[in-house]
Amino acid sequence: MELTAAFFFFLLVIIYLGASIKIVRQGYQYTIEYFGRFTSIAKPGFNFFPAFFYRVGRKVNMMEQVLDIPGQEIITKDNAMISTDGVVFFQVLDAPKAAYEVNDLYNAILNLVTTNLRTVMGSMDLDETLSKRDEINGRLLTVIDDATTPWGLKITRVEIKDIRPPQDIINAMARQMKAEREKRANILDAEGARASEILRSEGEKQGQILQAEGRREAAFRDAEAREREAEAEAKATQMVSKAIADGNAQAVNYFVAQDYVKAVEKFATSPNAKTILFPVEATQLIGTLGGIGELAKEALGENGGAITPPPPRRKGPFEQQGD
Repeated sequence: MELTAAFFFFLLVIIYLGASIKIVRQGYQYTIEYFGRFTSIAKPGFNFFPAFFYRVGRKVNMMEQVLDIPGQEIITKDNAMISTDGVVFFQVLDAPKAAYEVNDLYNAILNLVTTNLRTVMGSMDLDETLSKRDEINGRLLTVIDDATTPWGLKITRVEIKDIRPPQDIINAMARQMKAEREKRANILDAEGARASEILRSEGEKQGQILQAEGRREAAFRDAEAREREAEAEAKATQMVSKAIADGNAQAVNYFVAQDYVKAVEKFATSPNAKTILFPVEATQLIGTLGGIGELAKEALGENGGAITPPPPRRKGPFEQQGD
């Protein structure tokens, strides 16, 4: 009997010691209660708390956790209905507060996020909700983190996963985007045409400037040529005048012959002349020059000048003998 009693006593001791040993896994903390009142924290590893007097109250996960926010129907400031969902990243920093300051921690965080999500996005226009996700995330993070601080939590991130406007608004946005892109294309086309016209005008301007410079250079060259021609003509006239003053009538013959040749050239190139019978011989030209020379000789009143009389004029093939 004594041996049996000792065996049962030893068995009870083993069971008691086993119930008093608490092995806590890494990433968790257990709250230890003494007759229902929180006394201490059992940290990861081996912990011993006498059974029947101490027991584990809550097993708190100390790792960073992700809470999925289900889809919510939200009315924006401009009365547009949108559907949105998101995720929340949080971590428990104070296990006793997370265990005893709030009942059902996950449900509390979920309701807190959904209500603040409606508040934040409901105060913005549809365009703002679609284009300012970072601002929405930042505002939600600030509000939720402040609200959960008494619970021993740290909200690390709040992210909006998706925003879904109604189908009619999506179609209107697509039309608006198409119109905006067509507007940009038209603006680019207009700017291209404007740039092309400017370049074309600049080219024409440069061309006109170059043409004007060319005409100016040509006019300068023409004026220079006429000036030299006038100088040559003046010099020739001076020399002829000097020759006439000296009594040489051949100088007059030079000018008369020159004008005569020009007149014959114009007559021959006249566009109105179809057929020309021009019985002019070289002797007629010489005779004419000789007659003019005689007139110059008489005008000079000098008999000592060495003026050669013109040879007798020969009749042409179509003239009669008595003419």
